[in-house]
Amino acid sequence: MPDPHDLVTTLAAPWVVLSPRSGQLTGTGAEGVYARDRRILSRLEVTVDGRLPKPVQVDEPATGTTRYGAVLDGLGDPGHDPTVSLLRTRQVDGTGLTERITVVNRSHETVDCELVVALGTDLAGTAAVRSEAAADLPLIDPIADGAGLRWEDGSGIRVSATFDPAPDLNQSWRLKVDPGQSTSVTLRLTASFPVGDGFSIEPPGTRPAYGAVEIDCDDQRITRWVRRSLDDVAGLQLSADGGERYLGAGPPWYLTLFGRDSLISAGMLIPVDPQLAAGTLRALAAHQGTRVDPTAAEQPGKIPHELRSEVADHGGGLVLPAAYYGTHDATQLWITTLHKAWRWGMPADEVQALLPNLQRALAWIRDYADPDGDGFLEYIDETGHGLANQGWKDSRDSVQWPDGTLATAPIALCEVQGYVYAAAIAGAEILDAFDLEGGPEWREWAAALRERFRANFWVDGYPAIALDAGKRPVAGPASNMGHLLGTGLLDGDEELAVAEHLAASDLNSGFGLRTLSRAMTYFNPLGYHTGSVWPHDTAMAVQGLYAAGHPATATSYVQGLLTAAESFDYRLPELYGGEGTDHELTPTPYPLSCRPQAWAAASAIAVVVAALGIDPNVPAGTLDLSPATILPWRRLKLNGIRVGDHGLSIQLNDGVLTVT
Repeated sequence: MPDPHDLVTTLAAPWVVLSPRSGQLTGTGAEGVYARDRRILSRLEVTVDGRLPKPVQVDEPATGTTRYGAVLDGLGDPGHDPTVSLLRTRQVDGTGLTERITVVNRSHETVDCELVVALGTDLAGTAAVRSEAAADLPLIDPIADGAGLRWEDGSGIRVSATFDPAPDLNQSWRLKVDPGQSTSVTLRLTASFPVGDGFSIEPPGTRPAYGAVEIDCDDQRITRWVRRSLDDVAGLQLSADGGERYLGAGPPWYLTLFGRDSLISAGMLIPVDPQLAAGTLRALAAHQGTRVDPTAAEQPGKIPHELRSEVADHGGGLVLPAAYYGTHDATQLWITTLHKAWRWGMPADEVQALLPNLQRALAWIRDYADPDGDGFLEYIDETGHGLANQGWKDSRDSVQWPDGTLATAPIALCEVQGYVYAAAIAGAEILDAFDLEGGPEWREWAAALRERFRANFWVDGYPAIALDAGKRPVAGPASNMGHLLGTGLLDGDEELAVAEHLAASDLNSGFGLRTLSRAMTYFNPLGYHTGSVWPHDTAMAVQGLYAAGHPATATSYVQGLLTAAESFDYRLPELYGGEGTDHELTPTPYPLSCRPQAWAAASAIAVVVAALGIDPNVPAGTLDLSPATILPWRRLKLNGIRVGDHGLSIQLNDGVLTVT
């Protein structure tokens, strides 16, 4: 059974198809056509004269288009050379799937054959597919609908399949193809969904192509990585209430609005798509917490973790409500993303419209985020069926002691303290700029947090990943410390200490930053958060390293990401193995990773912009450009950067910077 990483992905959110290289969908594992948290089609198999085509090629000209090539044994001229082919062009858009199936005859005789297209669906939820609970679901009986088919279930979902030309009988066609000719059958698959009380996952009104973003570099891997990443960013676009654009986190499990993921991704992409960040901010603000509801982990002012159309049972006791707020960092990230968008030129009236949400987010930090009043932000799952860990490393075992013992909650993550320090300073700056009260108090609060952090989190010369329920620093180097760089929480000497730890071989795999040090007892190169490499995690450390003045280490990580990107055909997955370059030539795929994935794709832009040191402050009328002294390239030209109403073209040649 192929894992998601090994499947071919065709994507135009909210529609996505995951198939093996044959293009066939057999209902096995994660194979299927998905939309809006449902598997719309689990079976789409093509046979010719009762035989399966033999796959020979897969071509992916665009994120939303895949071409499959196969040969048809037993047809055409005798001999070793295949003379009859089957070509499938699969395209998805925001409203459905179109697949053109073509028999091509290059033999010397007319081919007379029967083409059969077998369809089936279980309409399983994505959570059920992922937990393998869908494996026991029966297929829904199809209903004849003219020359096509439809499927319905008790939820009100209706799936329709139409064909052109109409089949002769039961999705079969008798085809006669003359020498040198071809004949096609086209399938169109659509679905309608009931209007309910849950979050509605919609396609964007306009899907950007990012054609204005052009990059040319003496290392062509940069060019290819950025281009493919932006194509994937376009495919991941969704829209929320009022048409606000945001990025779905990753297909097929996470194609909806996630607080942390969507904010980090949109923040990285502000230089090329500032409206995406504005839309993400507004979409999340519309669902900001208004009440205390332990079942959903909701609190007034809190930004949600994820929004879905229905309850998601992920198996293993993890059951999340449609609107779930179990994240202890999305609220701070919302504030810092608003601040960055403002500095990059978000119109003042748009910022002003979000000021009440900013004040409520700051109030959540003050009133709810620190329940025991010790001055640190900590979390605990009160339900028993939510996320045990509520930072970006949200797996059960992500916070552990060197001997593998899991840290006990409430847990105060180090990066959460860094995010909230940055949010307090950023929030204060916005409050001052718009003549609102509270700026000095938040600066004072941040200064006190800085001292508390210094006194409590440092262990063995680096910041611990967290404080546990006993307020003990959980030892063991982890990638979380990289997120502290650039937040302002650390002084220069402390940033140097973190940079030196990040430069060491126990964390630097050569393909990116390991989530957990290789020196730890239970380091696992394929552990979800216990030794694997996540591109966005590496990119966030890169941003901080460049900002803190440690370009050599930052550049070594960029080079590692480039090496990994090349091995993954420039579509970096959600995560991959952390074994490292001293054990393998290319990184080991993580079998269940999403590919493409939002913050992995956004990382390409993030590291380029960080390396160039582009730092605008539109409200103040300034633009600072300070490229790093050590870079992964000698020559780079970048067009399509947006700062306020202006587009920038930046060219760097052997350290000489030109801006037009």
